[in-house]
Amino acid sequence: MGLFDKAKDAINNHQDDIKNQASQHSDQVEQGIDKAGDAVDNKTGGKFSDQVDKGQDALKGKLGDL
Repeated sequence: MGLFDKAKDAINNHQDDIKNQASQHSDQVEQGIDKAGDAVDNKTGGKFSDQVDKGQDALKGKLGDL
């Protein structure tokens, strides 16, 4: 079993716990999403900023669904 498979299994086994933690700490999760997007924009010189923004919005939308 590869590393990716182990990570996938760990996420699947603890999915409810992850959802609970993410919903309880949604402000921190949103800050992390913003920080990650900013890091991508900095590394790419903003070349993909529209796509990054769409991805950030999609993730934040999913966070609201938890």
